[in-house]
Amino acid sequence: MINVINLGLSYGEQKLFEDVQLKFSPGNCYGVIGANGAGKSTFLRILSGEIEPNKGEVHIAPGLRMSVLKQDHFQFDEVEVLETVIRGNERLYEVMTEKEILYAKEDFSDEDGMKAAELEAEFAELNGWEAEAEASALLQGLGITTDLHVKKMEALPGAEKVKVLLAQALFGNPDILVLDEPTNHLDIQSIRWLEEFLINFDGIVIFVSHDRYFLNKTCTHMVDVDFGKIKMFTGNYDFWYESSQLALQMMKDQNRKKEEKVKQLQDFIARFSANASKSRQATSRKKILDKITLDDIQPSTRRYPYVGFKPEREVGKDILMVEGISKTVEGETLLKNVSFTVGKEDKIAFVSENERANTALMKIMAGEWEPDQGTVKWGVTITTAYLPKDNADYFDQEGLNLVEWLRQYSEEKSEVYLRGFLGKMLFSGEDALKKVKVLSGGEKVRCMLSRMMLKNANVLLLDQPTNHLDLESITALNNGLKAYPSNVLFTSHDHQFVDTIANRIIEITDDGIKDYRKTYEEYLELKAQKKA
Repeated sequence: MINVINLGLSYGEQKLFEDVQLKFSPGNCYGVIGANGAGKSTFLRILSGEIEPNKGEVHIAPGLRMSVLKQDHFQFDEVEVLETVIRGNERLYEVMTEKEILYAKEDFSDEDGMKAAELEAEFAELNGWEAEAEASALLQGLGITTDLHVKKMEALPGAEKVKVLLAQALFGNPDILVLDEPTNHLDIQSIRWLEEFLINFDGIVIFVSHDRYFLNKTCTHMVDVDFGKIKMFTGNYDFWYESSQLALQMMKDQNRKKEEKVKQLQDFIARFSANASKSRQATSRKKILDKITLDDIQPSTRRYPYVGFKPEREVGKDILMVEGISKTVEGETLLKNVSFTVGKEDKIAFVSENERANTALMKIMAGEWEPDQGTVKWGVTITTAYLPKDNADYFDQEGLNLVEWLRQYSEEKSEVYLRGFLGKMLFSGEDALKKVKVLSGGEKVRCMLSRMMLKNANVLLLDQPTNHLDLESITALNNGLKAYPSNVLFTSHDHQFVDTIANRIIEITDDGIKDYRKTYEEYLELKAQKKA
């Protein structure tokens, strides 16, 4: 059990949050959400004891072991992979080290023998005899093959280091898990493995994530960091989002009978709780949802940007034909003999084990790169708008504010018109005059989306569009692309984003492509069946 009592944190005159009262219980999984800069990661650091609050306290029941996902990817560079994982249980590692030193002594005394016996007993109590097997199983579950277990951490690429540090946090059956963005850099197989691990975890899980599918799959509660407050709500992300929007609609709509809205909320609660799946945690979640009352449902004060793309003209018969394209970059063959055509109503997600291959294809389709071989032919009716994965070059313009920056891409030059587009992306008032050089990653993506909306294109190209965005912006973009009536070609790691937009999956392989006219969920199920 963790009790958060009257918690408050300020930096100078900036008040991050105050009067926070929360209780975290075993068997539950808590997803921490909030806009960028709201203090989600800071809250986790307070829970883990890394930061002291200005007032209040965090009380953790005696005897509970907390494990935290480390963010320093270089801390264990000189340590072997398997040992790095075992170090996740600090006391076990201390006992193992003390034993080694003791048994290496040349003048082993009776007193040393008694100390060794005590250490052996504690070693067994801490499940030390199974430590290496457990650490190895965790690593393999996250896709780290056994040949890498004896290598030093410095030999691993960054994405693999993240997996090892995640295995370290999960090791040794801790009572409390605190994880900041645990799915970052994980492939879909590793994410699915982690989902199952957390669903079956008996302790307390508290994590920050922008992955809505992951939040929906694992969470029993949402912890919302919003406008200086931190509140806890029962249910996963979709339940929190949909119920808060429904409650907001009820507050705004004064003309309709309140009883009708109350009935809508009651029906929503009943329908959502009935959707719980058969997993152990989902069954537990259903019991919690069954107890929800209308008083538990509150409207969110969170602001969502508006993302709406409107094609100026309908696409013709010929949209895009890609024939036999190949591309090698810095000696690495990224694309080889890639061919496909795009038809009306196609919304295509491109997937690959090599993310550079996805980006190479997007750059070639956008006209930024030329293929080494093959052709890319767009239809005469087609206009495109492109969101690159790396947008740094677009903002390397000294002195420009947002209005001036957006004016470069608009036929209509008036400030009122441009402020309208920026306002949709939550840049209103003085924010529209911010210098582009000081924008955060998420703010730059929102500017790029404004630029795309100005083009009124009938084909959208987006390479990892959810990178850097907060949950509100991801949700708005997701809804905008679902409603878009023309073609979308995109890449993304966001499971829910891909599954709710794409009706076709093109997998880039070492020698071409595999084309699936399926949803993303159907594609993943097919891949899992082939591996089984």
